[in-house]
Amino acid sequence: MLRPDEAVWARHHAFVEGNLRRNYAATLIHGVFGMTGFRLIYAPTIIPAYLYLQTGSTAAVGLGMAMLQLGGTASPILSGARVESRSHILPYAITVGSLMRVMVLALALTAWWLDGMVLFGATLVIFLMLGFFQGAQRVAFQMLMAKVIPIDRRGRLQGVRNLLGGGIAAGLAWAAGVYFIEREWLGNGYATTFLFAFLLTTVGLVVLQLGIREPEAPRMRVPVPLSERWEQFRELVRHRGYRAFLYAHGFSSIARVGLPFWTIFVGERLGLDGYVIGALSLSFLASETVSNLAWGQIGDRFGFRLVYLGSLICSLGGLALLVLGDGAVLYAAFALLGFGFSGWMMSASTLVLEFGEHEDIPMRIALTTTVEGAVSSIGPVIAGLAIAALGFAPLILVAFASIAVALAIVFWRVSEPRSPL
Repeated sequence: MLRPDEAVWARHHAFVEGNLRRNYAATLIHGVFGMTGFRLIYAPTIIPAYLYLQTGSTAAVGLGMAMLQLGGTASPILSGARVESRSHILPYAITVGSLMRVMVLALALTAWWLDGMVLFGATLVIFLMLGFFQGAQRVAFQMLMAKVIPIDRRGRLQGVRNLLGGGIAAGLAWAAGVYFIEREWLGNGYATTFLFAFLLTTVGLVVLQLGIREPEAPRMRVPVPLSERWEQFRELVRHRGYRAFLYAHGFSSIARVGLPFWTIFVGERLGLDGYVIGALSLSFLASETVSNLAWGQIGDRFGFRLVYLGSLICSLGGLALLVLGDGAVLYAAFALLGFGFSGWMMSASTLVLEFGEHEDIPMRIALTTTVEGAVSSIGPVIAGLAIAALGFAPLILVAFASIAVALAIVFWRVSEPRSPL
């Protein structure tokens, strides 16, 4: 005779297994279309070039990227509080996902209708709101995946999703640079790129809404006032492995601040026209795509701590090539940075699900996303101002140092959650 809590979990696992094929397909299709569209926005090439074209200032690029990250700093906590006490998350996830896509459409429309400082100001506001809804969506969608996809199959799912979505995105990013931007399709190549991103991501969201079958939450947190969240965060970081991971993720997020500026760094040496933007985008996104299956298989088989370590090592190698190389080597540097970025994103989003109790997952995701967002919102402003005043050397040194610190913390302080020491 099963105890009540055992019976609840037994029903939950039976529902997950019974609907796994359908949920796997819906999650995969949503991920492919969503990744294809949002990679055009979040790849460290098109948006920095778009901002630099508007202003000619690295400080303005930093401000724009900071607004994008600032919006996502507070919303994960609010989103985590919303989903941790809900039996079903899908309706909320669809709502915030729809609002995020509206912001992408707004980028396209303002690029067509506005210009000058009015366009730049509108872009900053849209970035702030886009980041806000992206932070909320990230918590909701990661929690939804944790409910419907068993832990030992998430890596393969993410690998296949990223392979397909990243492959299409790489081709589209190249086409966006070489055709949309260089030839100014529909009067404005950047606006056309943003419109394509909106259409693709919307298709993915519709598929998810129609296809997913979500089980009731096996356990839920009792709702608590927002003022009591800090005490809950203190409880979460008492978990030794998660606390160390949080420190490492904060340091690695510092290095990530440099990604948008590497496009400007290369552009100053090769020229920042549509062909260079397209080639850099293709190098970064294609390598991201190719590496995802390998990262997913490694994570499923050996755990995502190893993937996190591997991604940091790839990022170090990419930075070294970026600094020491020239010509075609710079495209290889972006390829290696793509390897590192894909492993970093996959391992971070999966590792955070594995520390501690199931009912704490939403707030662990929220806290991790908030730490990442806080670093990523302050960092671009400082980096942009530093580059304008001192050049790229300070940013390069900080990026190397922060990755090295993150690597050391994960290696010595973070045990694999599936088989803790």
